[in-house]
Amino acid sequence: MHDLGGTGPLLVLGPSLGTSARTLWGACAERLTDRFHVVAWDLPGHGDSPTATGFDVADLARGVLAALGGDERFHYAGDSVGGAVGLQLLLDAPERVASAVLLCTGPRIGDPAGWHDRAAAVRSGGTAVLLDATPGRWFGPGFAERDEALAKSLLEDLAATDAEGYAAVCEALASYDVRPHLPRVAAPVLAVAGDHDVVTPTGALRHIADGVPHGRLAVLAGVAHLAPAEAPDDVAALIAGHASSPPRDTTTTAAVRAEGMRVRREVLGDAHVDRASASASELTADFQELITQYAWGSIWTRPGLDRRSRSIIALTALVARGHHEELAMHVRAARTNGLTDDEIKELLLQTAIYCGVPDANTAFRIAARALAEPGGEPTPTTAHEPTSEN
Repeated sequence: MHDLGGTGPLLVLGPSLGTSARTLWGACAERLTDRFHVVAWDLPGHGDSPTATGFDVADLARGVLAALGGDERFHYAGDSVGGAVGLQLLLDAPERVASAVLLCTGPRIGDPAGWHDRAAAVRSGGTAVLLDATPGRWFGPGFAERDEALAKSLLEDLAATDAEGYAAVCEALASYDVRPHLPRVAAPVLAVAGDHDVVTPTGALRHIADGVPHGRLAVLAGVAHLAPAEAPDDVAALIAGHASSPPRDTTTTAAVRAEGMRVRREVLGDAHVDRASASASELTADFQELITQYAWGSIWTRPGLDRRSRSIIALTALVARGHHEELAMHVRAARTNGLTDDEIKELLLQTAIYCGVPDANTAFRIAARALAEPGGEPTPTTAHEPTSEN
Protein backbone atom coordinates (compact mmCIF):
# COMPACT_ATOMS: atom_id res chain seq x y z
CA MET A 1 0.00 0.00 0.00
CA HIS A 2 1.45 3.39 -1.03
CA ASP A 3 0.76 6.46 1.08
CA LEU A 4 0.42 9.33 -1.40
CA GLY A 5 -0.11 11.97 1.28
CA GLY A 6 -2.80 14.36 2.32
CA THR A 7 -5.13 14.72 5.27
CA GLY A 8 -8.84 14.16 5.63
CA PRO A 9 -11.09 11.19 4.91
CA LEU A 10 -9.31 8.09 3.62
CA LEU A 11 -9.36 7.60 -0.17
CA VAL A 12 -8.13 4.28 -1.59
CA LEU A 13 -7.05 4.10 -5.25
CA GLY A 14 -6.91 0.89 -7.29
CA PRO A 15 -4.85 0.22 -10.46
CA SER A 16 -5.45 -1.12 -13.94
CA LEU A 17 -3.89 -4.35 -15.19
CA GLY A 18 -0.29 -3.79 -16.29
CA THR A 19 0.14 -0.47 -14.47
CA SER A 20 1.60 0.69 -11.19
CA ALA A 21 -0.67 2.72 -8.95
CA ARG A 22 1.88 5.52 -8.59
CA THR A 23 2.19 6.08 -12.33
CA LEU A 24 -1.49 5.64 -13.15
CA TRP A 25 -2.80 7.77 -10.27
CA GLY A 26 0.12 10.11 -9.50
CA ALA A 27 -1.11 13.28 -11.22
CA CYS A 28 -4.70 12.71 -10.14
CA ALA A 29 -3.68 12.02 -6.52
CA GLU A 30 -1.81 15.33 -6.37
CA ARG A 31 -5.12 17.06 -7.03
CA LEU A 32 -6.84 15.18 -4.19
CA THR A 33 -4.44 15.38 -1.25
CA ASP A 34 -5.85 18.74 -0.15
CA ARG A 35 -9.13 16.96 0.66
CA PHE A 36 -8.23 13.32 1.36
CA HIS A 37 -5.61 11.08 2.86
CA VAL A 38 -4.77 9.20 -0.33
CA VAL A 39 -3.37 5.67 -0.46
CA ALA A 40 -2.98 3.35 -3.45
CA TRP A 41 -2.32 -0.34 -3.93
CA ASP A 42 -0.59 -2.46 -6.58
CA LEU A 43 -1.64 -5.74 -8.13
CA PRO A 44 0.52 -8.82 -7.47
CA GLY A 45 3.69 -8.66 -9.57
CA HIS A 46 3.04 -5.02 -10.47
CA GLY A 47 4.99 -2.01 -9.20
CA ASP A 48 6.48 -2.85 -5.80
CA SER A 49 4.07 -5.70 -5.06
CA PRO A 50 5.41 -9.29 -4.87
CA THR A 51 4.04 -11.87 -7.26
CA ALA A 52 1.25 -14.19 -6.17
CA THR A 53 -0.78 -16.88 -7.92
CA GLY A 54 -4.06 -18.71 -7.51
CA PHE A 55 -6.26 -15.79 -6.45
CA ASP A 56 -9.55 -14.30 -7.66
CA VAL A 57 -10.99 -10.78 -7.51
CA ALA A 58 -12.56 -11.47 -4.10
CA ASP A 59 -9.09 -12.41 -2.80
CA LEU A 60 -7.72 -9.09 -4.14
CA ALA A 61 -10.47 -7.25 -2.27
CA ARG A 62 -9.60 -9.10 0.94
CA GLY A 63 -5.95 -8.19 0.38
CA VAL A 64 -6.84 -4.49 0.16
CA LEU A 65 -8.72 -4.68 3.47
CA ALA A 66 -5.85 -6.55 5.12
CA ALA A 67 -3.34 -3.95 3.91
CA LEU A 68 -5.49 -1.12 5.24
CA GLY A 69 -6.01 -2.79 8.60
CA GLY A 70 -8.42 -1.54 11.24
CA ASP A 71 -12.05 -0.76 10.53
CA GLU A 72 -11.91 2.80 9.18
CA ARG A 73 -14.45 3.66 6.49
CA PHE A 74 -12.99 4.90 3.23
CA HIS A 75 -13.86 6.27 -0.18
CA TYR A 76 -12.68 4.17 -3.10
CA ALA A 77 -11.74 4.81 -6.72
CA GLY A 78 -10.39 2.16 -9.09
CA ASP A 79 -9.67 1.81 -12.79
CA SER A 80 -10.31 -1.40 -14.78
CA VAL A 81 -9.46 -4.36 -12.53
CA GLY A 82 -9.10 -1.80 -9.74
CA GLY A 83 -12.73 -0.92 -10.39
CA ALA A 84 -13.68 -4.59 -10.32
CA VAL A 85 -12.04 -4.88 -6.90
CA GLY A 86 -14.05 -1.82 -5.87
CA LEU A 87 -17.29 -3.55 -6.81
CA GLN A 88 -16.18 -6.61 -4.84
CA LEU A 89 -15.44 -4.44 -1.80
CA LEU A 90 -18.90 -2.87 -2.07
CA LEU A 91 -20.42 -6.35 -1.99
CA ASP A 92 -18.17 -8.02 0.58
CA ALA A 93 -17.45 -5.15 2.98
CA PRO A 94 -20.34 -2.67 2.63
CA GLU A 95 -19.72 -1.29 6.10
CA ARG A 96 -16.25 -0.09 5.05
CA VAL A 97 -16.91 1.68 1.73
CA ALA A 98 -18.51 5.12 2.03
CA SER A 99 -18.61 5.79 -1.74
CA ALA A 100 -17.03 4.42 -4.90
CA VAL A 101 -15.93 5.83 -8.25
CA LEU A 102 -15.48 2.96 -10.71
CA LEU A 103 -13.61 3.93 -13.87
CA CYS A 104 -13.21 2.09 -17.19
CA THR A 105 -14.43 -1.20 -15.72
CA GLY A 106 -17.50 -3.42 -15.64
CA PRO A 107 -19.36 -6.01 -13.58
CA ARG A 108 -17.77 -8.47 -16.03
CA ILE A 109 -14.77 -7.59 -18.20
CA GLY A 110 -14.07 -9.41 -21.46
CA ASP A 111 -14.66 -13.15 -21.73
CA PRO A 112 -12.96 -16.06 -19.96
CA ALA A 113 -11.40 -17.54 -23.10
CA GLY A 114 -9.78 -14.24 -24.01
CA TRP A 115 -8.27 -13.85 -20.54
CA HIS A 116 -6.91 -17.40 -20.54
CA ASP A 117 -5.39 -16.84 -23.98
CA ARG A 118 -3.70 -13.66 -22.82
CA ALA A 119 -2.38 -15.34 -19.68
CA ALA A 120 -0.85 -18.09 -21.80
CA ALA A 121 0.72 -15.58 -24.21
CA VAL A 122 2.30 -13.60 -21.38
CA ARG A 123 3.60 -16.70 -19.65
CA SER A 124 5.22 -17.69 -22.93
CA GLY A 125 6.66 -14.36 -24.06
CA GLY A 126 6.43 -11.98 -21.10
CA THR A 127 4.52 -8.72 -21.06
CA ALA A 128 6.68 -7.51 -23.97
CA VAL A 129 4.31 -9.35 -26.32
CA LEU A 130 1.62 -6.79 -25.38
CA LEU A 131 3.57 -3.58 -25.96
CA ASP A 132 2.72 -2.99 -29.62
CA ALA A 133 -1.05 -3.32 -29.19
CA THR A 134 -1.39 -1.67 -25.78
CA PRO A 135 -1.26 2.05 -26.72
CA GLY A 136 -4.33 1.61 -28.92
CA ARG A 137 -6.25 0.08 -26.02
CA TRP A 138 -4.98 2.33 -23.25
CA PHE A 139 -4.76 5.83 -24.71
CA GLY A 140 -7.31 8.14 -26.28
CA PRO A 141 -6.54 10.17 -29.41
CA GLY A 142 -3.48 12.39 -29.04
CA PHE A 143 -2.63 11.42 -25.45
CA ALA A 144 0.74 9.84 -26.25
CA GLU A 145 1.78 12.99 -28.12
CA ARG A 146 0.30 15.36 -25.54
CA ASP A 147 2.02 13.69 -22.57
CA GLU A 148 4.80 11.64 -24.07
CA ALA A 149 6.64 11.17 -20.76
CA LEU A 150 3.63 9.76 -18.92
CA ALA A 151 2.67 7.48 -21.83
CA LYS A 152 6.24 6.16 -21.88
CA SER A 153 6.22 5.59 -18.10
CA LEU A 154 2.95 3.66 -18.28
CA LEU A 155 4.32 1.38 -21.00
CA GLU A 156 7.56 0.93 -19.03
CA ASP A 157 5.47 -0.22 -16.07
CA LEU A 158 3.81 -2.79 -18.31
CA ALA A 159 7.18 -4.03 -19.59
CA ALA A 160 8.46 -4.33 -16.00
CA THR A 161 5.39 -6.24 -14.74
CA ASP A 162 6.11 -9.81 -13.70
CA ALA A 163 4.69 -12.21 -16.29
CA GLU A 164 3.29 -14.64 -13.73
CA GLY A 165 1.65 -11.86 -11.74
CA TYR A 166 0.07 -10.42 -14.89
CA ALA A 167 -1.15 -13.86 -15.99
CA ALA A 168 -2.63 -14.54 -12.55
CA VAL A 169 -4.66 -11.32 -12.71
CA CYS A 170 -5.91 -12.36 -16.17
CA GLU A 171 -7.13 -15.63 -14.68
CA ALA A 172 -8.82 -13.76 -11.82
CA LEU A 173 -10.70 -11.64 -14.37
CA ALA A 174 -11.69 -14.78 -16.28
CA SER A 175 -13.78 -15.92 -13.31
CA TYR A 176 -15.07 -12.46 -12.34
CA ASP A 177 -18.77 -11.73 -12.87
CA VAL A 178 -20.83 -9.79 -10.33
CA ARG A 179 -23.69 -8.78 -12.64
CA PRO A 180 -26.35 -10.67 -10.64
CA HIS A 181 -25.24 -8.96 -7.40
CA LEU A 182 -25.35 -5.27 -8.39
CA PRO A 183 -28.71 -4.64 -6.63
CA ARG A 184 -27.01 -5.48 -3.31
CA VAL A 185 -24.62 -2.51 -3.53
CA ALA A 186 -25.70 0.02 -0.90
CA ALA A 187 -23.14 2.83 -1.23
CA PRO A 188 -23.41 5.57 -3.86
CA VAL A 189 -21.51 4.66 -7.03
CA LEU A 190 -20.25 6.88 -9.84
CA ALA A 191 -19.39 4.88 -12.97
CA VAL A 192 -16.97 6.73 -15.26
CA ALA A 193 -16.50 5.73 -18.90
CA GLY A 194 -14.05 6.94 -21.54
CA ASP A 195 -15.80 7.51 -24.84
CA HIS A 196 -12.82 5.95 -26.71
CA ASP A 197 -12.44 2.93 -24.42
CA VAL A 198 -12.56 -0.28 -26.46
CA VAL A 199 -11.72 -2.49 -23.46
CA THR A 200 -14.67 -1.51 -21.27
CA PRO A 201 -17.02 0.56 -23.46
CA THR A 202 -19.59 2.98 -22.09
CA GLY A 203 -22.23 0.23 -22.00
CA ALA A 204 -20.28 -1.63 -19.33
CA LEU A 205 -20.25 1.42 -17.08
CA ARG A 206 -23.91 2.11 -17.80
CA HIS A 207 -24.63 -1.46 -16.68
CA ILE A 208 -23.09 -0.60 -13.30
CA ALA A 209 -24.83 2.78 -12.98
CA ASP A 210 -28.21 1.29 -13.86
CA GLY A 211 -27.73 -1.91 -11.87
CA VAL A 212 -26.84 -0.51 -8.44
CA PRO A 213 -29.50 1.24 -6.36
CA HIS A 214 -27.62 4.55 -6.10
CA GLY A 215 -25.60 4.85 -9.29
CA ARG A 216 -24.92 7.42 -11.97
CA LEU A 217 -22.79 7.59 -15.08
CA ALA A 218 -20.25 10.11 -16.34
CA VAL A 219 -18.59 9.89 -19.75
CA LEU A 220 -15.20 11.54 -20.41
CA ALA A 221 -14.61 12.79 -23.93
CA GLY A 222 -11.39 11.82 -25.68
CA VAL A 223 -10.47 9.28 -22.99
CA ALA A 224 -9.77 5.58 -23.47
CA HIS A 225 -8.96 3.04 -20.74
CA LEU A 226 -6.66 4.85 -18.30
CA ALA A 227 -8.86 7.77 -17.26
CA PRO A 228 -6.86 8.80 -14.13
CA ALA A 229 -3.73 9.32 -16.25
CA GLU A 230 -5.45 10.70 -19.35
CA ALA A 231 -7.79 13.19 -17.60
CA PRO A 232 -6.47 13.77 -14.04
CA ASP A 233 -8.29 17.08 -13.55
CA ASP A 234 -11.66 15.67 -14.58
CA VAL A 235 -11.24 12.45 -12.61
CA ALA A 236 -10.10 14.28 -9.46
CA ALA A 237 -13.11 16.60 -9.68
CA LEU A 238 -15.49 13.67 -10.13
CA ILE A 239 -14.02 11.80 -7.16
CA ALA A 240 -14.10 14.83 -4.88
CA GLY A 241 -17.63 15.74 -5.88
CA HIS A 242 -18.95 12.22 -5.52
CA ALA A 243 -17.32 11.62 -2.14
CA SER A 244 -18.72 14.87 -0.77
CA SER A 245 -22.31 14.17 -1.86
CA PRO A 246 -24.38 13.72 1.32
CA PRO A 247 -26.36 10.48 1.76
CA ARG A 248 -29.91 11.04 0.53
CA ASP A 249 -31.54 9.88 3.74
CA THR A 250 -29.70 12.50 5.83
CA THR A 251 -29.81 15.48 3.47
CA THR A 252 -30.98 18.84 4.74
CA THR A 253 -32.60 21.46 2.54
CA ALA A 254 -29.28 23.30 2.37
CA ALA A 255 -27.47 20.09 1.40
CA VAL A 256 -30.02 19.35 -1.33
CA ARG A 257 -29.54 22.84 -2.71
CA ALA A 258 -25.73 22.53 -2.55
CA GLU A 259 -25.87 19.20 -4.36
CA GLY A 260 -28.24 20.70 -6.91
CA MET A 261 -25.83 23.55 -7.58
CA ARG A 262 -22.96 21.10 -8.02
CA VAL A 263 -24.90 19.00 -10.54
CA ARG A 264 -26.23 22.10 -12.30
CA ARG A 265 -22.66 23.36 -12.77
CA GLU A 266 -21.42 19.96 -13.98
CA VAL A 267 -24.19 19.69 -16.58
CA LEU A 268 -24.56 23.31 -17.75
CA GLY A 269 -21.07 24.66 -17.05
CA ASP A 270 -19.82 27.29 -14.62
CA ALA A 271 -20.07 30.18 -17.09
CA HIS A 272 -23.73 29.46 -17.79
CA VAL A 273 -24.73 29.14 -14.14
CA ASP A 274 -22.68 32.18 -13.12
CA ARG A 275 -24.40 34.25 -15.79
CA ALA A 276 -27.87 33.06 -14.73
CA SER A 277 -27.12 33.77 -11.06
CA ALA A 278 -25.63 37.19 -11.78
CA SER A 279 -28.65 38.25 -13.81
CA ALA A 280 -31.14 37.19 -11.12
CA SER A 281 -33.20 40.08 -9.83
CA GLU A 282 -35.39 40.56 -6.78
CA LEU A 283 -38.21 39.23 -8.94
CA THR A 284 -36.40 36.12 -10.22
CA ALA A 285 -33.96 35.15 -7.42
CA ASP A 286 -36.43 32.87 -5.64
CA PHE A 287 -37.15 31.15 -8.95
CA GLN A 288 -33.41 30.46 -9.38
CA GLU A 289 -33.36 28.92 -5.89
CA LEU A 290 -36.39 26.76 -6.74
CA ILE A 291 -34.72 25.48 -9.92
CA THR A 292 -31.49 24.65 -8.10
CA GLN A 293 -33.11 22.87 -5.18
CA TYR A 294 -35.94 20.98 -6.83
CA ALA A 295 -34.97 20.45 -10.48
CA TRP A 296 -31.24 19.88 -9.98
CA GLY A 297 -31.04 18.86 -6.31
CA SER A 298 -34.11 16.63 -6.10
CA ILE A 299 -34.64 15.27 -9.63
CA TRP A 300 -31.34 15.32 -11.55
CA THR A 301 -29.56 13.68 -8.58
CA ARG A 302 -31.96 10.76 -8.26
CA PRO A 303 -30.27 7.38 -8.87
CA GLY A 304 -33.06 5.81 -10.92
CA LEU A 305 -31.92 7.30 -14.25
CA ASP A 306 -28.48 8.37 -15.42
CA ARG A 307 -27.88 11.91 -16.68
CA ARG A 308 -27.80 10.75 -20.29
CA SER A 309 -31.35 9.39 -20.00
CA ARG A 310 -32.53 12.53 -18.23
CA SER A 311 -31.15 14.65 -21.07
CA ILE A 312 -33.08 12.58 -23.61
CA ILE A 313 -36.28 13.13 -21.64
CA ALA A 314 -35.61 16.86 -21.19
CA LEU A 315 -34.95 17.45 -24.89
CA THR A 316 -38.06 15.56 -25.94
CA ALA A 317 -40.25 17.45 -23.47
CA LEU A 318 -38.86 20.83 -24.53
CA VAL A 319 -39.56 20.10 -28.21
CA ALA A 320 -43.03 18.77 -27.44
CA ARG A 321 -43.99 21.82 -25.41
CA GLY A 322 -42.30 24.31 -27.74
CA HIS A 323 -39.97 25.66 -25.05
CA HIS A 324 -37.40 26.80 -27.57
CA GLU A 325 -35.80 29.37 -25.28
CA GLU A 326 -34.50 26.46 -23.14
CA LEU A 327 -33.69 24.03 -25.95
CA ALA A 328 -30.21 25.24 -26.94
CA MET A 329 -29.04 25.07 -23.33
CA HIS A 330 -30.24 21.48 -22.95
CA VAL A 331 -28.75 20.45 -26.31
CA ARG A 332 -25.34 21.50 -24.98
CA ALA A 333 -26.09 19.80 -21.66
CA ALA A 334 -27.01 16.58 -23.49
CA ARG A 335 -23.61 16.55 -25.16
CA THR A 336 -21.96 17.06 -21.75
CA ASN A 337 -24.01 14.14 -20.41
CA GLY A 338 -22.72 11.75 -23.07
CA LEU A 339 -25.08 12.02 -26.05
CA THR A 340 -23.34 12.23 -29.42
CA ASP A 341 -24.41 14.66 -32.11
CA ASP A 342 -25.78 11.71 -34.09
CA GLU A 343 -27.89 10.61 -31.11
CA ILE A 344 -29.26 14.14 -30.71
CA LYS A 345 -30.14 14.06 -34.42
CA GLU A 346 -31.99 10.76 -34.00
CA LEU A 347 -33.88 12.12 -31.00
CA LEU A 348 -35.01 15.18 -32.97
CA LEU A 349 -36.03 13.01 -35.94
CA GLN A 350 -38.25 11.00 -33.62
CA THR A 351 -39.84 14.17 -32.25
CA ALA A 352 -40.84 15.05 -35.83
CA ILE A 353 -43.14 12.01 -35.77
CA TYR A 354 -44.45 12.22 -32.20
CA CYS A 355 -44.39 15.99 -31.57
CA GLY A 356 -44.83 17.45 -35.05
CA VAL A 357 -42.71 18.44 -38.02
CA PRO A 358 -42.88 22.22 -37.37
CA ASP A 359 -41.63 21.76 -33.79
CA ALA A 360 -38.84 19.45 -34.98
CA ASN A 361 -37.90 21.88 -37.74
CA THR A 362 -37.41 24.67 -35.18
CA ALA A 363 -35.58 22.26 -32.86
CA PHE A 364 -33.13 21.24 -35.60
CA ARG A 365 -32.37 24.89 -36.33
CA ILE A 366 -31.70 25.64 -32.65
CA ALA A 367 -29.68 22.45 -32.13
CA ALA A 368 -27.50 23.10 -35.20
CA ARG A 369 -26.62 26.54 -33.86
CA ALA A 370 -25.97 25.26 -30.33
CA LEU A 371 -23.75 22.37 -31.44
CA ALA A 372 -21.72 24.63 -33.72
CA GLU A 373 -20.86 27.15 -31.01
CA PRO A 374 -17.12 27.01 -30.21
CA GLY A 375 -16.35 25.79 -26.71
CA GLY A 376 -19.98 24.97 -26.04
CA GLU A 377 -20.68 28.46 -24.64
CA PRO A 378 -24.14 29.84 -25.34
CA THR A 379 -24.88 32.85 -27.47
CA PRO A 380 -27.94 34.65 -26.07
CA THR A 381 -30.78 34.33 -28.56
CA THR A 382 -33.93 35.33 -26.69
CA ALA A 383 -35.00 37.91 -24.17
CA HIS A 384 -35.96 35.10 -21.80
CA GLU A 385 -32.47 33.66 -21.30
CA PRO A 386 -31.07 35.96 -18.59
CA THR A 387 -33.86 35.11 -16.12
CA SER A 388 -35.40 31.79 -17.12
CA GLU A 389 -32.43 29.60 -18.03
CA ASN A 390 -32.17 26.68 -15.66
